[in-house]
Amino acid sequence: MHLDGSEAGQASPGPERRPRLTPPIADARRAVRSALSSAATLPAVDPHDDHGPARPAPLTPGALVIVGLSGGADSLALAAATAFEAPRTGFRAGAIVVDHGLQPGSDAVAARAAEQAAALGLYPVLVDRVDVSSEGGPEAAARAARHAAFDRALAATGAERILLAHTLDDQAETVLLGLARGSGPSSLQGMLPDTGRLLRPFLGLRRAQTRAFCVDSRLDPWDDPHNDDPSYTRVRVRTAVLPVLEREFGPGVAEALARTAEQLREDDEALDGLALEWAQELVSQADDGSVALDVRGLAADPAALRQRIIRLVVSAEFGISLTRTHTLAVAALITDWHGQGPLDLPGVRVVRQNGLLSFHPTT
Repeated sequence: MHLDGSEAGQASPGPERRPRLTPPIADARRAVRSALSSAATLPAVDPHDDHGPARPAPLTPGALVIVGLSGGADSLALAAATAFEAPRTGFRAGAIVVDHGLQPGSDAVAARAAEQAAALGLYPVLVDRVDVSSEGGPEAAARAARHAAFDRALAATGAERILLAHTLDDQAETVLLGLARGSGPSSLQGMLPDTGRLLRPFLGLRRAQTRAFCVDSRLDPWDDPHNDDPSYTRVRVRTAVLPVLEREFGPGVAEALARTAEQLREDDEALDGLALEWAQELVSQADDGSVALDVRGLAADPAALRQRIIRLVVSAEFGISLTRTHTLAVAALITDWHGQGPLDLPGVRVVRQNGLLSFHPTT
């Protein structure tokens, strides 16, 4: 990893390069401004509250944010909009360019993206060349390597968020992929706007808007050939599945999928709140590190709430994310009890005894 940016690179583009304010430019800037403002006004995280889902911490005044820049139209538009809006909202902005090394000339593409970031006024500009393993498939491996680079960038600079340029189209593709895989409501929520580590300002913008932003701003984006490679599942969803849905059901499918994701996130937050309140009434802790839930209380709950309480308690107490299969197996100790023995799951052992469902850490 190295830093790139001279005094000249930190300056804003000269007046001769400043584009007129067109609707795509205005929309992108507004999205970035809104995302940064929302992140800055989040409620402070209680350091003593270690129960329930983790909450993102608010951006501190003057914090550094870093744009994940590939050089493509989406991330280049985000870089330009962030370079304009961040100083106006009291933040500093840099960039991280990840060179996956998956095709010839990737180093030149990364270098050009870094030059564009510096010309926009972003500083620091980091370039990180990563090794992409073959484990888990090419898409998953590239994503893992990229996120590891993001972690290094956060650690090296003290930045508080990585800004990513996922658009409404990306969100719609994510929801469709989750639906096809039967991943459940959590997957159908799509990508979160703010995880506390990653901030996604463009989830309400279409991909066509980011490309129009680049045209209007006289920015020259790089077109990644992998975005047209049908060997990637997401590319097939983008080029084949969504167009068919649009043709058969009419325009607006992508927006409808994104709305569905937003509604599911709202429902999920509400159910998490209910589950946390009820879990605190049902749970007890032992000196040996185990926790127990009252069986009668869980049996009286609707299945969705009962299973959410089980997942929440195991996640909060042991840092373990149960799969649906594991969760249903635990729930069977409540709803289908016939004297079965302990249930051994990755990292935790579950035992029903004396009206309690006890969870014991095994690692």
